[in-house]
Amino acid sequence: MTAALLVGGLIVLLLAGVPVGFALGMAGFLALVLGGFSPLMAPQAISSTMDSFILLAVPLFLLMSNVLLHGGAGRDLFAAVQSWVGHWPGGVAVATILSCGLFSAISGSSVATAATIGTVAIPEMLQRGYPRPFVFGLLAAGGTLGILIPPSIPMILFAFVAEESVTNLFLAGIGPGILLIILFSVFSAAYTRLSPHFTVAPRAAPAERRAATRRALPSLALAVFIFWGIYRGVFTPTEAAAAGLAFSLLITVFWLKTMTWKKFRRAAVDSMVTSAAVLAIVAGAKIFGRAMTLHRIPQDLSAFIVGNLSSEPGLFVALVCLSLLVMGLFLEALSMMLIMAPVLLPALASLGIDPIWFGVFFVLMTECALITPPIGLNLYVIQSVAGARMSEVARGVWPFLAAILLLAAALYWLPAIALYVPFGG
Repeated sequence: MTAALLVGGLIVLLLAGVPVGFALGMAGFLALVLGGFSPLMAPQAISSTMDSFILLAVPLFLLMSNVLLHGGAGRDLFAAVQSWVGHWPGGVAVATILSCGLFSAISGSSVATAATIGTVAIPEMLQRGYPRPFVFGLLAAGGTLGILIPPSIPMILFAFVAEESVTNLFLAGIGPGILLIILFSVFSAAYTRLSPHFTVAPRAAPAERRAATRRALPSLALAVFIFWGIYRGVFTPTEAAAAGLAFSLLITVFWLKTMTWKKFRRAAVDSMVTSAAVLAIVAGAKIFGRAMTLHRIPQDLSAFIVGNLSSEPGLFVALVCLSLLVMGLFLEALSMMLIMAPVLLPALASLGIDPIWFGVFFVLMTECALITPPIGLNLYVIQSVAGARMSEVARGVWPFLAAILLLAAALYWLPAIALYVPFGG
């Protein structure tokens, strides 16, 4: 009964248009007061949340991605990749997916990836006759790679909630991220081969290819630098974010020479606004989670699962998938993670589910929330970048949503996709 009232109150607040962070905080605070607990637990929860070294990585990675976005690094990445594969049948579409993957490995943000690559790829693809819904769906789905391929901001938050290693989560995201790039690319190549409407890009001259690759090399080096530093233990993910920010400034100021004070100020403001929104959701979710714990909702759910599903982890995973797909229709990815993860995590040990595997699986399923109407953030990003109708963008994402669900099924049947770490790590 308490759980129903708590969740029902949250849904009412969300439907009333209250911002997610404030809705979570208000519902949690009311649950504390009505349950006879001290209201001082709310500010204590916020204080303990903000006093986190791990969460420092969030604004730093966001600022790094915005510096690269406003400095034009995404444009150079796309030009370099297109110079190598653009002349293939469907090559521009494949180049778009590969560019999304590469920029994801730098930024850790789905919105930044969709906006950056979409700005340069959408005009190129439309000019070559690719159908508008396919183009918009491709870019919206390609942006979701930003939360799966490390460094991933949602993985940082999951590690914070689950008290797991950020580094291990990053490493576990590599295999699924590469496989999703392959699935998207295979579908795009097959689709364009069956479509008679597009024209193939001309093969880039060797000199043009060398120049484009040379210009993109520092951005690629940044991705390698971050991954190498985290993997080898040279620095923590938070320190990697700070080092990456410094590296991104060197690239855009001295190599590309595209960063101006005006652009940097805009990047800083954009990062500040996004960071404030993310941390507000984290703080609200912490209050909500504290209330749920004090009302013993996670404990009761865990006991129910142990008593009824202890021999059926597949059913548990299926129920998680269904719940996240439904929640994704009206909640964005971070909110889903911060609401659901604290409830589900206590049940993992009894079901024999690896928490690192579950973190990757959870992030993969929240990707669906980024491209499912009516709340999917990437849909709005591409609609804004392309000046398109929402119906066009939403119509184009369904094949890519099916690819994400196919990967989720493969991840369940073959957990080594996530748990096998390359290079013997």
